[in-house]
Amino acid sequence: MMKPKTKKKIKDRSAFIVKLLIGILFMLPIIIGLLFSFQTETDLVSYPLKFFTANPTLEHYISAFTTIPILHYLKNTLIVCVIAITAQIVFSSLCAYAFVFFDFKGKEFFWNVVLACMMIPGEVTIITNYVTIQNIGLVNTYPGLFITSMIGGTSIFMMRQYYKSLPKDFKDAATIDGCGELGFLFRVATPLSIPTISSLAIYLFVHIYNQFFWPLLVANDDKMRTIQVGISFLVTSDVTDYGRILAGAMVTILPSVLIYIFGQDYIIKGMTSGGVKG
Repeated sequence: MMKPKTKKKIKDRSAFIVKLLIGILFMLPIIIGLLFSFQTETDLVSYPLKFFTANPTLEHYISAFTTIPILHYLKNTLIVCVIAITAQIVFSSLCAYAFVFFDFKGKEFFWNVVLACMMIPGEVTIITNYVTIQNIGLVNTYPGLFITSMIGGTSIFMMRQYYKSLPKDFKDAATIDGCGELGFLFRVATPLSIPTISSLAIYLFVHIYNQFFWPLLVANDDKMRTIQVGISFLVTSDVTDYGRILAGAMVTILPSVLIYIFGQDYIIKGMTSGGVKG
């Protein structure tokens, strides 16, 4: 008869193998695209297609970088991401702190408004937002690209849930020691909320980095285009260069994939840190 420890080892290994296979299945399109991006154009149009080539090449990557200014598009995207993420963290922290630690008239109403805004798809307001941006002259500018991403209901919700999980003894002890509201926020609450802030920053980066429709509307000038819009210009009407498109796509998804891989622990901690208390 099999021992309990042996059963547990077999069960753990089986679970690991299943998770590994599921992970490979989800990553398969990216893996195939990466392998094909190193193949010559002759290999890509041959039949049957082969995952591995005997003559790997970087010609498609060189072609992608010479066809469009990928690094410039990446710079625009990173500028938008940094400013928008910083603004969301600051504004959502202040707003969430007020909802948790302050008592003011209309508190429940405004919180319900925040929750209602989370239910509204961004596509519903995109026309009115564009008209507003156009009227104030922010088309083809960095503020026009990031101004609609400077605050969000999801950010406020995440920070509020974490602040609600903080023991009241922390606030009472800080008050007794003469620490004011801003002092408690910046010296106690904010340092303790680093996992939640890190999780929020990673989530926002992936979301803002992958935006396409809004930058397409706001940035008509080639100098202001973001990477998701700029990479679409690798697709031309005359000749479809699949290798160049795949190479550009691999370069484009690399930052968000790396951020997610190295920050997944923070995402898990941030999502669970506010679950102790309603």
